[in-house]
Amino acid sequence: MGYPVVHFEIHATDDGATQQFYADLFGWKVDNNNPMNYGMIDTQADGQGIAGGVMSKREASGLTFYVQVPDPQAILDRAVAKGSTVVMPVSEMGPVTMAVFTDPAGNHIGVVKG
Repeated sequence: MGYPVVHFEIHATDDGATQQFYADLFGWKVDNNNPMNYGMIDTQADGQGIAGGVMSKREASGLTFYVQVPDPQAILDRAVAKGSTVVMPVSEMGPVTMAVFTDPAGNHIGVVKG
């Protein structure tokens, strides 16, 4: 059985403007009322698709998606063995345990414990 994509994340140098852009364009509700000002996206799609977020980044904008796995460290080790670079080691981030690594093109891929 494969692992599902469970979250997407849009990185933006101007997170407020980016949050407003997606809210206006697609009718998404963006809630950034949290200590990190992380824009949690509710796509308002009646349970279809997946939720995401908008995160402030100082460097270039980009996109990350997150895959739910039973053992983030095992997947991170496999990715590194295939040439990936660790962006964030396995870490506890509030309610989730996660890690982030690069794919061959340099995109960020996150894994979260499911």
